[in-house]
Amino acid sequence: MEYEVAIVGAGPAGLACAIRLKQLKPDINICVLEKASAVGAHALSGAVIEPGPLDALAPEWRQSPPGICVPAKRDEFRLLTRTGSLSLPIPPQLHNHGNFIVSLGLLTPWLAQKAEGLGVDVFPGFAGAQTLFNTDESVAGVRLGDMGIEKNGQPGPNYAPGAEIRARTTVIAEGARGSLAKQLILRYGLDARACPQSYSLGMKELWQLPAGRVEPGLIQHSLGWPLDSRTYGGSFIYHLNDNRVYVGFVVGLDYEDPRLSPFEAFQQFKHHPRVKPLLEGGEIVAAGARTIASGGWQTIPRLEMPGAMLIGDSASGLNLPKIKGVHQAIRSGMLAAEHLVEVGSPEGFDARWRASAGGQELKAVRNFKPAFKRGLWFGMANAALEVVTGGRTPWTLKSRTPDYARLKYLVDYPAVNREWVDRTLPPRDRLASVFFASTTHDESQPAHLKVLDTNICIDRCAKEFGNPCQRFCPANVYEIVEDDKGGRRLQINAANCVHCKACDIKDPYEIINWTTPEGGSGPNYQSL
Repeated sequence: MEYEVAIVGAGPAGLACAIRLKQLKPDINICVLEKASAVGAHALSGAVIEPGPLDALAPEWRQSPPGICVPAKRDEFRLLTRTGSLSLPIPPQLHNHGNFIVSLGLLTPWLAQKAEGLGVDVFPGFAGAQTLFNTDESVAGVRLGDMGIEKNGQPGPNYAPGAEIRARTTVIAEGARGSLAKQLILRYGLDARACPQSYSLGMKELWQLPAGRVEPGLIQHSLGWPLDSRTYGGSFIYHLNDNRVYVGFVVGLDYEDPRLSPFEAFQQFKHHPRVKPLLEGGEIVAAGARTIASGGWQTIPRLEMPGAMLIGDSASGLNLPKIKGVHQAIRSGMLAAEHLVEVGSPEGFDARWRASAGGQELKAVRNFKPAFKRGLWFGMANAALEVVTGGRTPWTLKSRTPDYARLKYLVDYPAVNREWVDRTLPPRDRLASVFFASTTHDESQPAHLKVLDTNICIDRCAKEFGNPCQRFCPANVYEIVEDDKGGRRLQINAANCVHCKACDIKDPYEIINWTTPEGGSGPNYQSL
């Protein structure tokens, strides 16, 4: 199949790009590929959005908003201790007047419907597995993943080879740590002048609560407990309508403690004295997890290569101090479309994005995340300075250590007494949380999580780090179990995977490679 433009990823960036292309050039031939079973099924974000870019793209969205769309009314920001909290001044970046709490899983289908109405071919259930190249080494498109491969790697009775989608320009909009973006960044050395990307793991639940507890439009953020001052992270609680709330927790994957379990930290947060009374007696409706490209300006790779370009979170577009990326994703998608119509190729897009309003927004907050790598208090002091100076400090903080390399050896990081409490709120464990993610994988297919050398897991990693894959994965994918001979082996529960990509990022030996499973596999986040 041949197109003028092939877009990989039906998130806000990819769909914005497709819509804007059709608005500017109605006869252009475009397809959007989405690995989820339906558009929105893998879309996970906080999500509080700044509506400006969406208004510019599709102003009619306000007349027919997605199913979850609550105007922001009031903000709270707190520092938590184990038993109490301190109200903090609300940073300007967290003033949400005029913004909306939305479900990205419901907003993206709305955008997909608009794209299809303009003539875009949107194909959910098809995963871009490999990049295709021309003889001159330019990107020629993508090859879709095969269907019907058996566990032994051989074609089964329902085998169908993946089609080739060829295009003059391929737009990569996979979100954070996309598998194709990862390949292309390596092949073309797109990160040669950038700092290593820094990621965070975001976990989120939708709760149905007893009447009278929810204040629709209230946006609450916190930092501090249950994390220590050396570990970046924080929480959010977004109050919706119909007695519902979004509850979430973010942990920077640059943490050092090999014993830390981000999932357990999230559950502990829910048991804080200020949070537990809100949730007690309620029930979880849905849950999920996703990594966030949180490095910002210094980690932006070169966004163009022959025949292809990176947009959205693939291009590190998140504004971390705002805890917002959807408006940036839409901006980058629209700008990519305008650039392709005006120039006809990706050439020059990198400079154009950096000079744009979206790029300059990131440059102004470039020192926020690198400062927190030196601890909570240094990070907060720097954040205050950046607010006072409007981001015009004459220096740029940098970090050259990737997230996986920041994990300390067990012997170098004594066990920390975090004073965590006994849990009574659901879910009871990670397997129960996976249930709320509605994740499905055909168990007859090969594991899409490739571990290059499992001997390292049993010997070296067990001694040096205590097999941290059993803790950083929020879905219980990795387990060290006894084998038939009384020894130990790594068991990969690939069917549990919620496609968060934390394993591909935090594995200290870089031997875990997350690849795309069959198209249509994975979680279903329609209400998150």
